Amino acid sequence: MKVITTVVGSLQTNCYLLIDEETESAALIDPGDEAEKLLALVKSEGVTLKYILLTHGHRDHTLAVPALKKALPDVPVYIGEADAHSTGIYHYPMADLVPDLKYYGEGDTLPLGSLTIKVLATPGHTLGGVTLLVGDTMFPGDTLFAGSMGRTDLPGGNDAQMLASLRRLAQIEGDYTVYPGHMNSTTLAREKAMNPYLRHALR
Repeated sequence: MKVITTVVGSLQTNCYLLIDEETESAALIDPGDEAEKLLALVKSEGVTLKYILLTHGHRDHTLAVPALKKALPDVPVYIGEADAHSTGIYHYPMADLVPDLKYYGEGDTLPLGSLTIKVLATPGHTLGGVTLLVGDTMFPGDTLFAGSMGRTDLPGGNDAQMLASLRRLAQIEGDYTVYPGHMNSTTLAREKAMNPYLRHALR
């Protein structure tokens, strides 16, 4: 498994190209902007893009999706259903912009070559937020950051849901490399030990 991080857009969103090196299949996670740059990355890696996967519906994580879907019409786009119709300054109404939009949620799995992508519902930052688990790798979007958590004061945010989602992530056994929606990657073990929000969630 290989993960390539590309920072896109004015809010410096982490977009991830997840690659199964055995089959050269790939998924693009949270393409928040700069569609041409991301298409060039997929081409340069020589992989077959199987999915576009969204951790939530905020526009800094989704803005490039319509252009990507136009360029790659056979690649399915997945989002938590509660975020698909959201509107407002921070949301991007994906259901109105992307044909044949797919929904995923708690307990769903997607095959990616020899890998399996597992979906956890982790609302709090948005109603339809999800965390993606692949092997010992975690993509929590804006739920969990290195040393911090996502904000809950935007439309669809909820303090109680965020606390429950953080508690759920903190209770996952074993260690994971964590690739968040913004800023640096980290590990779940480090966040359990040092992240004040994750520690509070376990009280």
